[in-house]
Formats: sequence, C-alpha cells, structure tokens
Amino acid sequence: MTYKDRLSPWCIVRHLPQAQSRVVACSRRRNDAEEHLRVLRKMTPTADYSIIFDPMMESTDTIANT
Repeated sequence: MTYKDRLSPWCIVRHLPQAQSRVVACSRRRNDAEEHLRVLRKMTPTADYSIIFDPMMESTDTIANT
C-alpha cells in the first residue's frame, strides 16, 4: 500500500447480493465522501451504499476479493 492510498480513508461501499461488497470510491474527507454518496444515490437509487472509515485499505481489498 502506497502512502497516497493511505491518504483516503473514507470509503464508499456498495452492498451486493450474497453478503458481498465492493469499494466504489475513497475520499480524504468524510464530507467529500458524503457528497459523492449523494450523487451515487441519485444515479442508482436501488443500490445500497454506506460510508466506512478504513485507515488500512488492505483489509478491505482482502475481504472484497474473497
């Protein structure tokens, strides 16, 4: 994990069927993530999203790939 990747700990996660999830975007600030989430919900109102704070993206990538 590079230093640049660690600068964006606020992640938007899309919840998929069968208990799967996918990181859609990451932001440096929570406000930026909330604004991005607002746009995503307007574009795809049927999708389920949430914002998480993940200081170590490696754990999210590992979970998403299994």
